[in-house]
Amino acid sequence: MENPYLPYPVRIEEIITETEDKNLKTFKFVFLNSDDEEKFAYKSGQFAELSVTGKGEIPIGIASSPTEKGFVKFTVNKVGLVSSFLHSMKEGDIMGIRGPMGNWYPWETMAGKNVVIIGGGFAFTTLRSSIIYMLDPANRPKFKDINVIYGARTPGMLLYGDELAEWEKRDDINMHITVDATEDPDWKYNVGFVPTITEQKAPPADAETYAIICGPPIMIKFTQPVLDNLGYNHDQIIMSLENRMKCGIGMCGRCNIGKEFVCKDGPVFTLAELNTTPKEY
Repeated sequence: MENPYLPYPVRIEEIITETEDKNLKTFKFVFLNSDDEEKFAYKSGQFAELSVTGKGEIPIGIASSPTEKGFVKFTVNKVGLVSSFLHSMKEGDIMGIRGPMGNWYPWETMAGKNVVIIGGGFAFTTLRSSIIYMLDPANRPKFKDINVIYGARTPGMLLYGDELAEWEKRDDINMHITVDATEDPDWKYNVGFVPTITEQKAPPADAETYAIICGPPIMIKFTQPVLDNLGYNHDQIIMSLENRMKCGIGMCGRCNIGKEFVCKDGPVFTLAELNTTPKEY
C-alpha cells in the first residue's frame, strides 16, 4: 500500500508568470521517476498537495489535463509562506507532489450532454484542466455544446491568455470572456461581473445541460440565483470547494462542512448535495 504522506519527487521544468501583478504563476513539473507519473493518475477536478521541504505543503487544484502527458501543471497564488517560497524557486529545483486527492467532475454523467463552465479569478485552474480534457480529439465527440464564461477583475488578471485566444478562435467551443472593468480601448470582449455575463450568455437549462462553477465565494453566491432563474436543476449544478482543502486526506478536520469532509468527500459536489449542509461554503 502506498504511503499517502509520501510525496513524489518532481523537478520544476517551467515557470510562467500569468498575471500583471506577478502573484500568480503556473509551475510545470516533471516526475523524477517514470513510475511515479503512472501512479499519479488523476482526473480533471482533482487536486494535490505541493510539498516544499522545510516549509510545508499547500493544496492546489491540478491545472493540467490527464490528456497532457509527461508533466503536471499547477497555478499558484502567492498568499502565504509555502506559496511565497515556491514563487522564489527556479526552474530545475526539486520538490514534491502528494496526491492526486479528492473526487473529480462527473465526466461519465456529463457525457452526451451540454456543458457550461463558469469560472472567476485564479479558481480557473481545474476548469482549464476540464476544457483541455473536453477539447482533446478523443473526448470532444463525447460532449455536445461547450460554453465557457470566465472573468477576472481586469484583462491583466486573466489566466492562460494564449490559450484563451486559441479557444476563442475555435468553432467547437463558445468563449465568453469578461472583466469587471477596463479602460483598455482595445478590449474586445465583455465587461461585467461573471453573474451578469452568465445571465446574458448561459443557455437556458434542460435535461441535457450541466453547469460547472468554480470561483471565489462571492461569485458563487451571486451566480447561483442566476442559474436558478435559468431553470438549472440543482443536481445539474456542479461546484468545486477547493478553497476548503487542507490536509488532503480528511485527517486534520479543518475542511469539514457539517458531516462532509471536503478533502475526502469533495471538493466536487452538486448543489443538491450542498443544500443538505450548513451554508459555510
